Amino acid sequence: MKRAAKIVVILLAVLSAAVAAALLFGAEWASPFSQDPGQRAIFFDIRLPRVLLGACVGASLAVAGAALQALLRNPLAEPYLLGVSNGAALGTMLAFVVFGNYVFARPLLAFAGAAAASGLVYSLAKTRAGMNVERLVLSGVIVTTFLSSVIIMLTTLLDAARLRSFTFWLLGDLSQATWSGVYLSFGAAVIATIILTSQARALNLMMLGERDAVDFGVETGRVRLVVFGASSLVVGAAVAASGSVGYVGLIVPHLLRLAVGSDNRIVVPMSAIAGAAFVVLADLAARVAIAPRELPVGAVTALLGAPLFIYLLRKN
Repeated sequence: MKRAAKIVVILLAVLSAAVAAALLFGAEWASPFSQDPGQRAIFFDIRLPRVLLGACVGASLAVAGAALQALLRNPLAEPYLLGVSNGAALGTMLAFVVFGNYVFARPLLAFAGAAAASGLVYSLAKTRAGMNVERLVLSGVIVTTFLSSVIIMLTTLLDAARLRSFTFWLLGDLSQATWSGVYLSFGAAVIATIILTSQARALNLMMLGERDAVDFGVETGRVRLVVFGASSLVVGAAVAASGSVGYVGLIVPHLLRLAVGSDNRIVVPMSAIAGAAFVVLADLAARVAIAPRELPVGAVTALLGAPLFIYLLRKN
């Protein structure tokens, strides 16, 4: 616990430094104390909601990834790889095409899409003998590919201007951050973190195997429903606000487990802090790498996450 407490302090310091750097640096310097109205507008109206949204999205995806990995007993489980993010993206796409400017249609349909995708992947991977790890990864790849194809077909309904905007958003984009998106993502992240942390003890037992968990009195069906539901909620809110930012739920929980062990009572809440710092730093890199142009933040996280995914795949 002392080691975990030290790591929490370190993570909070890293998050604070990342937020400060992301607010100050970019295509040009911006300070909250500047007398220049332009700099103050950049700082408070553009960067502040963007950085806070990035922190909320990172926390959301990391917490969902940590819980799914524990539930499915698979270090490769992650919202993006399991098709949950693509399900949310498809729901957002439908809201974008059908409902237009209705603000709450996007998060609602994103949640519905994430829930449907996670349920489909789980049902495809489950056999009579229980959860099959190989089938889980394969099912996630299949569902992700199918949903990506549907999204591509739906893009034909968009005009050129909306198509360019949606394509950039689909790759992971925080440039369109709004305060309503920040509030929604923050609320979803806090609620999901509390819910998933409350299931940490049951997840610890389920990592030993569902039969052993049942022997210890764990209601595995209820825990599975709660984890999938909370993960779908938080991933849906994150994707509706920022698009598909991949590999956050893979990288962050895995590195934390290497640092503090596999106790989900520690890993799940700490994933929120580490995930927030990771996405804020990734977005900072996306903004300054080729300034004044920007990279999609999802491209930066994928560049870091894909090698780790290959390593874990070979290891398992």
